[in-house]
Amino acid sequence: MSQKIAITGMGIISSIGNNVEENFISLQSGKHGISDIEMFETRHAGIIKTGEIKLSNEELVQKLQLDENNNVTRTSLLGMMAAKEAVESAGISDINGYRTGLISSTSVGGMDITEKYFYSYEDFPEKQKYIDAHDAGNSSLAIADYLGLKGMVSTISTACSSAANAIMMGAKLIKNGVLDRVIVGGTDSLSKFTLNGFNTLMILTDSYNTPFDNNRKGLNLGEAAAFLVLEPEEIVKKENKKVLAYLSGYGNANDAHHQTASSENGQGAFLAMQQALKISGLSKENIDYINVHGTATPNNDLSEGIAMIRIFGENQVPEFSSTKAFTGHTLAAAAGIEAVFSILAMQNSVIFPNLNFKTKMEEFDLTPVTELKEKNINHVLSNSFGFGGNCSTLILSKS
Repeated sequence: MSQKIAITGMGIISSIGNNVEENFISLQSGKHGISDIEMFETRHAGIIKTGEIKLSNEELVQKLQLDENNNVTRTSLLGMMAAKEAVESAGISDINGYRTGLISSTSVGGMDITEKYFYSYEDFPEKQKYIDAHDAGNSSLAIADYLGLKGMVSTISTACSSAANAIMMGAKLIKNGVLDRVIVGGTDSLSKFTLNGFNTLMILTDSYNTPFDNNRKGLNLGEAAAFLVLEPEEIVKKENKKVLAYLSGYGNANDAHHQTASSENGQGAFLAMQQALKISGLSKENIDYINVHGTATPNNDLSEGIAMIRIFGENQVPEFSSTKAFTGHTLAAAAGIEAVFSILAMQNSVIFPNLNFKTKMEEFDLTPVTELKEKNINHVLSNSFGFGGNCSTLILSKS
């Protein structure tokens, strides 16, 4: 990279914690957030488990000190929580003091509001004010408005790689002199539409997800939001700011193999990792830990494992784990929360465990880290692969 991109702030809310500290405590203690559905009505309650945040919309509104009569979606509320923490942790007092932008990502958008009022729009015209909230970009604008941000706002929706692509886009905007500082990440809430959709695809487990296990049955959906603050090194030096980590590399590739499935040889994942390593200037031997996409679906874990072997070589794949057994698969937010987890791993010299693993996959000799493990980590590679073959990789570094 021509100039180093520093991460100076981060914020998160997920099923294992309402902020960075709470998430770290849960990761460290092995406390997962997969549970029965309580926060919205569905016929799958008590049957399908999810990574649900046990705060109602009303409680989120109170925490954010918003007007109770707002029409803000749950996706927006979660995003506000995480973005607020990220900005505060970056020590930003004047958000418009530099050319600052927000690149947010979402898959679900305002689906929860649409589900609630869809059948009322024709008979109750006063409910039509909620229609605009459905749009994915509405959540980004709501977050920007909450932060008081006057600069560029953009939205990315590339399924499960969305937040990684938002982070990449933010870095490129800084590198090309378009913006001085960018808040990047993603947010997604649970909804009946999402739950029913993934259930129809038959990739949900009937229990707890088991990434990279030979007997894996599928994923647990989750909801979360996470944002990072990206700043160039010149601002870091000028403001004498603390750096949490650096975004040293990134890559995006699309193998266009299938609407939902990854290619058998992991081509998209392979190309994304290869590109991220090239941009970082690091060799594959420099990677100390991989936060794998690891959805616990039969297709993803096989494809990703093959791609890692192609990149690193047989019996040379770095230590890895999937943190989705803690949070569930949080869709567009996944790469954001896993970037936060990757930074926490580096800061605390620890690899978080791949929960629920019992049996190694028969197709290759790969075993994730299953217990909390102390290790000095300088470079983390984090994978996020989306439907439609949209594969993205981030490399986060201490320096």
